[in-house]
Amino acid sequence: MKIILIDDEILALAYLEQQFKRIPDVNIIGKFTDPQEGKLYILHHDVDVVFLDIHLPGINGIELAEQILEEKPKLNVVFVSAHDYYAIKAFDLNALDYVLKPVSNDRLLNTIQRLKERIKMNDQSIPIADPNLHIQLFGQLTIGFENHSSLPIRWRTSKVQELFLYLMQHRTQLVRKATLIELLWPTYEQSKAYSQLYTAIYHIRKTLEPYGNHFNISNTNDGYIFNMENVFVDVDKWEHELQTDMLVNRETFNKYEHLLTLYKGDYLEDYDYLWAENERHRLKVLWLQLSFKLAEWYTSSNLVQKAVTLYHSICQRQPEAEMAHFELMKIFAETNNHLAVHKQYKLLKNILQEELSVKPSSYITEWYLQWRQKKGTNKNALTSQTM
Repeated sequence: MKIILIDDEILALAYLEQQFKRIPDVNIIGKFTDPQEGKLYILHHDVDVVFLDIHLPGINGIELAEQILEEKPKLNVVFVSAHDYYAIKAFDLNALDYVLKPVSNDRLLNTIQRLKERIKMNDQSIPIADPNLHIQLFGQLTIGFENHSSLPIRWRTSKVQELFLYLMQHRTQLVRKATLIELLWPTYEQSKAYSQLYTAIYHIRKTLEPYGNHFNISNTNDGYIFNMENVFVDVDKWEHELQTDMLVNRETFNKYEHLLTLYKGDYLEDYDYLWAENERHRLKVLWLQLSFKLAEWYTSSNLVQKAVTLYHSICQRQPEAEMAHFELMKIFAETNNHLAVHKQYKLLKNILQEELSVKPSSYITEWYLQWRQKKGTNKNALTSQTM
């Protein structure tokens, strides 16, 4: 077991090292009074655990652990302090232990035993033997291996969740730390904001550990790059199969019907993030274009019920889409479903009034009035229903 000791007091280091000499199967591979030197050594060497003092020159031990764990989330950390003031924060970082000075031999033995159990448990954990991981971003976020159930992820905090989703949206791109600070912690003092960022990155990595090497967050001086390997994202697959010059015919309509089933909801629709709105709107426009083209083909192919079902779907997902309401009105008129025409116009009118404080477009109203007049509908009876 490879151990690093960091404490600015030489006597404290010597005392802790002497205690370790009584314990078999441990190897002190480094002792540092300078926290930055200790950090660099840990980042560039194979280390199992660091025993870290809380009070260090120039940096708090908690903050130093956050920075280290940001890049090496599997490192075990044991905090050593003369006070228990920082214990809650330490365990929030998933520290292995928090021991008080002076550290007794029995207390140290207990910590080492816990460390051995954790290492053994990690060694025995076998990842699912499946090279392909699937992520759903339409509707509710889920992640799962092929042929296994996909489940929502439980994030440590809402900020950790939002940070992951933001990095996911900007995957393969450099996302600057300053941008993330401004997005997630704009009112925090700078050092505290960066502390929050480092902790959040650590928790993302810990949450994604069960998925092995499928995810990688590369750390640069300026920011992070989120990469994936053997991961299939529903949004990417959907857009790849969607042709911009969509030609719907008897040879292609099955493919486009399948694409509509893949659109299980708007992009990240359960998450009210302002930064996701542009992407959500862009993908929704593509869905609307596909839906309208397919519905139009249904109508021209005399597949009336399919057209009605799809136009209703458009109205549910985009209530203010006038053309969907209008096409339904025309289909109902063609099939002599007079009551449905009136109800659809009234629904459109109410939605536009409530949502946008506007009236239906003039060409729709003119068509409706002409149709009503042609059918000889009693004007006075309908005025209270529709106008």
